[in-house]
Amino acid sequence: MLYHLHEINRAWLNPWVAWSGALSQALSAPDNWVARVPGMERLSAGYELFYRLGKDYEKPAFGIHQVHAHGREVAVSEQCERHTPFCNLVHFKRYSDDPATLAQLRRDPVVLVVAPLSGHHSTLLRDTVRTLLRDHDVYITDWIDARMVPIEAGTFGLDDYVGLMRDFITHLGAANLHVMSVCQPTVPVLAAVSLMAADGATTPRTLILMGGPIDPRKAPTQVNDLATRKRYSWFETNLIFAVPPNYPGSGRHVYPGFLQHAGFVAMNPSRHFSAHWDFYQNLLRGDLEDAAAHRRFYDEYNAVLDMPARFYLDTIRTVFQEFALPRGQWHVDGARVAPEAIERTALLTIEGELDDISGIGQTRAAHELCRGVPDKRRQHLQVQGAGHYGIFSGRRWREVVYPDVRDFIRRFDKR
Repeated sequence: MLYHLHEINRAWLNPWVAWSGALSQALSAPDNWVARVPGMERLSAGYELFYRLGKDYEKPAFGIHQVHAHGREVAVSEQCERHTPFCNLVHFKRYSDDPATLAQLRRDPVVLVVAPLSGHHSTLLRDTVRTLLRDHDVYITDWIDARMVPIEAGTFGLDDYVGLMRDFITHLGAANLHVMSVCQPTVPVLAAVSLMAADGATTPRTLILMGGPIDPRKAPTQVNDLATRKRYSWFETNLIFAVPPNYPGSGRHVYPGFLQHAGFVAMNPSRHFSAHWDFYQNLLRGDLEDAAAHRRFYDEYNAVLDMPARFYLDTIRTVFQEFALPRGQWHVDGARVAPEAIERTALLTIEGELDDISGIGQTRAAHELCRGVPDKRRQHLQVQGAGHYGIFSGRRWREVVYPDVRDFIRRFDKR
């Protein structure tokens, strides 16, 4: 019933939220004489704050239309390479009318970026993709909001995730592919490559794991503690709900995005309160640049999606409660996930010093498991002063992390 109550509350608030947004625009319009009445700027700022706290946040666009590559500005077109009920494989295809530049673009390494299915949309990795496009041909997993997937499409669990990653890697051609996994998918991606290696299939040239819970027993964070303190049945009973009838996925059991968002905020409520108070003050001072930065951040941060219930519960049990991967007890379709079978794929792990989602050592644990990879084909990077998001987005990602990622890929790229 919680999901239905949430929808009722949203429907009740929508007219007031829309009214507040319209009033805010009207009272701040420079050609409106009312906006020059003393006190109107405070009223307008209050209306906009209420509007942004109450509005619905849709999935943002990647919005990457051009990048600087090989000394030139090249056009970028976003194309759906592969469609599945729960995830699209999206290609950021680069174009140039200069033959020499086009030849260089075609020689660039192919990278599959596996975005997390953990509440936010794949557009959270916009900066990751934009930066990689300077020197790489980039694909990304673009997850579909589970409330938009008709119940006839069936269920989607952690084992299905592993199979989907294996399918995407095979589709793109593992022999010349580099796979970068960010946060949550480090576990299923490592499992997919492990199963491919055990089967004697060709595995990717490199595997880059960033800030993920390969072994959550190491330096457990608040996220890990929650998963171990509560019984599996608690998650099943309290966090799983049926999608209301006003969505295409009506009746599908999901972990709702609004609950995940509430969890994100609850991890550091004072920071978010301060951010919104500063936004209000910036509007009063007329500091439009800082106000615009606040809008951009929360347009992304507040846009969340529902996760399939089976996937969410499988992750809680397999990854965070049973620690099945590091204990060597995870089986997918009857086959044991054996990272030690990986021998030819080069391994790079990346962690942030201040990561409060995946603690120090959780991602690096992949080196202990992938003992078949020669030492000369391994590398670990710990990013000083970086939190969870800092290792794949922002200045530290662009200036500190990316150069190492680029060089690692080039070192092991067959071409």
